[in-house]
Amino acid sequence: MTVLALLGGSAYLTFELRKDQEAKTPSVQKVTDSAMDAASGDSTERVWERLKNPDRSVLRTGSGTVLATFTDGARTATLRGPSRTFTEPANTKSRMVTEDWVRLMPEPWQQGAEKEKWFKDWFKQYFGSEEDDIFAFAFQYIEGAPVKKDDEGIPYAGDADFGPVNEDLSKHRGTPLLEESDFYDYLGIPYTFRNGTTMQPQKARYRAIDCSGFIRTVFGYRARYPLMATDKVGDGLPRTANGMGRSGLGAEIIPLSGPSPWYERPQNIDVLQPGDLVFFKMDHHTGNRLDHVALYLGPDTEGHKMFISSRKEVNGPTIGDKGGTSRLDGNGFYAQLLRNAKRL
Repeated sequence: MTVLALLGGSAYLTFELRKDQEAKTPSVQKVTDSAMDAASGDSTERVWERLKNPDRSVLRTGSGTVLATFTDGARTATLRGPSRTFTEPANTKSRMVTEDWVRLMPEPWQQGAEKEKWFKDWFKQYFGSEEDDIFAFAFQYIEGAPVKKDDEGIPYAGDADFGPVNEDLSKHRGTPLLEESDFYDYLGIPYTFRNGTTMQPQKARYRAIDCSGFIRTVFGYRARYPLMATDKVGDGLPRTANGMGRSGLGAEIIPLSGPSPWYERPQNIDVLQPGDLVFFKMDHHTGNRLDHVALYLGPDTEGHKMFISSRKEVNGPTIGDKGGTSRLDGNGFYAQLLRNAKRL
């Protein structure tokens, strides 16, 4: 009886361990229809794969090439497409050569959404499309970017400043440029949010966007992600870096960890995906607030994990080196101050 009990216990443990391993193993679902690989033009079988940490669905070719990634709870999708090069010669020698195209889906992703009509229609329209995406929008505001105007003659893109000059250095901790310039300041027109709140632009902030204003310009005004009027009024993407970083929007990719107010630098940043928002703790005067936000781009031609953000040192959006290189790897200024990340 003792031997039988031991054998039974062993079988139970083996079964439970097998279940645990199966739970960690990616599930693969083959799609029987053929598809065109946007990069090569070859007809290829598509394979859906489920991965964890974060929970997501990955679309591959039959040979294993990743075509797209969709993360549960997030509208941001990364699609494979034609190669592009992004540079900013005025401020850095870094070069971004990427096949990643970052777009917003009309709904947050959930497991099985590949079978739904809204997704099929959206994917058919945008997979392989060269229509401007999140990356294209972002680089339309760096130094030297040409002005683009809408049908009413209002400039909606072009070289952006960070903010107006601080005329009284005894205030605002002596910063040379003032924060708090949002997308409607850049546009120079009043903007009414979905909850009915209307915000008025300040003349001194015309053509200027601070770090969070830049993200709101790219994701909100350009890509149409819902926006809050402030951190507390309305629904959607909050006004500040701290509001964005602590919101429940999208998928949490790197959570805050360690003791407040400084928190800890993440140990693993390989979970980042192009299009993620990354947040920094830079100023001890701001208590436990996160005080900078950037858009993660992926690796540059030298393999460094690059981001773009609006900063005082360059006076606007940049992937430049002034005030610290725009890298998340290594032990540079920004790399050491990275604290968390989310996927909208």
